[in-house]
Formats: sequence, C-alpha cells, structure tokens
Amino acid sequence: MIICLSIFSDFTKPADVVILIALSINVIYLFYLIFPFTIFGKKQIVSSKLSNNENNLRLLIANVYQENKKSSAYYGLIEKCQPDIILLVETNKWWQNQMDTLEKEYPYQIKVPLENTYGMLLYSKLELSGEVKYLVEEDIPSIETDVKLASGQTVKLFCLHPQPPVPQENPRSTERDKEILLVAEKAKQCNLPVVVMGDLNDVAWSYTTELFGKISGLLDPRRGRGFFNSFNAKYFFLRFPLDHIFCSPDFSLSSIKRLKSCGSDHFPMWVNLQFNPQAKDLNHIPEATEEDKALAEEKINTPT
Repeated sequence: MIICLSIFSDFTKPADVVILIALSINVIYLFYLIFPFTIFGKKQIVSSKLSNNENNLRLLIANVYQENKKSSAYYGLIEKCQPDIILLVETNKWWQNQMDTLEKEYPYQIKVPLENTYGMLLYSKLELSGEVKYLVEEDIPSIETDVKLASGQTVKLFCLHPQPPVPQENPRSTERDKEILLVAEKAKQCNLPVVVMGDLNDVAWSYTTELFGKISGLLDPRRGRGFFNSFNAKYFFLRFPLDHIFCSPDFSLSSIKRLKSCGSDHFPMWVNLQFNPQAKDLNHIPEATEEDKALAEEKINTPT
C-alpha cells in the first residue's frame, strides 16, 4: 500500500502527503510491536542446556474446530509427539467419544465437552488434581489443576479459552480480558511453578497479552524465536499467534514447534518445558508498573 501510494500519490496535494506519512508511522509502530517475536528480539526464556529428564513437561494444545471430523489426524500427531499433556479445545461430546481411546495411555483427564465451541478436554500421563472453573461466564469453562511431574515436582496448570471479541458473538473484549487477567493474578499469587495454556483469542503482541505477562510474571517462549502463527491454518497469507503457552521463570525451554494442520482452522502447538529453578536467574521476567496493576484491576472489576 505504501509503495503504491509513493508511486501514484500527488505530492503537491497535502492530503496525499498526510495519508502517506500516517501509513508510514503505522507501519513503524506495528514493526515495533512485533519485533520482540522475531529472531532478532531478546529471548524471554532461555533454552535448556540439559537433556530431557524427569523435570520435562511436554505440552500439546490444539483447537480442533468443533465441526472438524478428522479426529484420526490428531491420533497420528499424538503418536508422533508423545506429549505428557494434551489440551483439546472446541470439543463437544462427539470429540470426547472420538478421543476416548487416549484414556489408555493418558489415565488422568478433566473433560468439559460442550456444544457451544468452548468445550475442553485435558488428557495427561502425569497425575492431575484439579477442577473446572467458570471465572467470568457461566458457559465458558477453564481448568485449574496441579500436575505432578515424573520427578515429583508439582506444577500449577491453567487452561483457558475465552470468548473472542467478534461481532457475531460478542463485540466487546471485556469478558476475554477479564478472564485472562484473572488467571494472571492467580498465577502471580501461586507458590508453585506455573504454566498457562490455551487459545486466548488474542495475538501475542496485543496490549492485553502484554499486560497479562506483566501482571503474572510469566514468560512467552516465542519471544526471540518467531511468531509461530497458529491461526488461520486455511489461509497462508493471513495468520496470527492465538494459541499460547506461558510459564513461570523457573522453567527453561527444550523446544517449541507449530505442528501440521489436522483439518482445523488452528495449527496445533507443541512446547517442551523443563523445570529448572536455576533458569530464574537467566530469564527476563516482565514486571508490572503501578499503572499496569491499576489498569488490570479496572479491567477485572469492569461489569460484564
């Protein structure tokens, strides 16, 4: 657009000059926002120097798209990746029935199948102790659970999928922002290592996600490594990072991957974290200002 305007604009007309300058400023600002997620940005979480061990936590998150019927594709993906924990969202009773075979290898489950595209299925090889929460809306669940690593270390896991601010569902972002920031406060107050995963319906560089990081003190493994755009899998030219996995500073990163499409409009995401308290001294921990804290409280207390 800017190139076309530069070629075809009439620079004797003030309006053309103003439009070109405004667009240029906008592009510079957008580049400023996304730069931390390029390979030139600073890594927020350090790479693990240790081989996989009993402190590793292999996570797979997939928004399956409720109307998608390619459940067998996810079985193939799971067989290849061998995650410790699987979170499937947009899952109804049909999806629960299709994935029941997982229970043999994943004996711990928390299942909330729903027909409103906000169902969640959590499968784990590791021991779970948790419950389903309805933090903001009575038909939008989240999951809060303790996970016992093979080493015996307990980790707090939050799984969420808030409603997106879209005209056909909800034109406001109030409920989404409130749920995200409520989880941020829970994570900050938790005395255990924390992992948050889910389809947040928000890009990684948005103001709300940035605020989530500052309030929670959690780290984004994509920073300094790439966008890992997970949506929309059906359009190669218009994709955004909507599926997230965050962790507390006492983790290092073994690997992060965007996996192949399985028929959904979202790509599955894979993150392999390693609990390592020594990493806390090396990781770059986001900090909230008093203004950030006040804004978060305002959003949390806004009536829905």
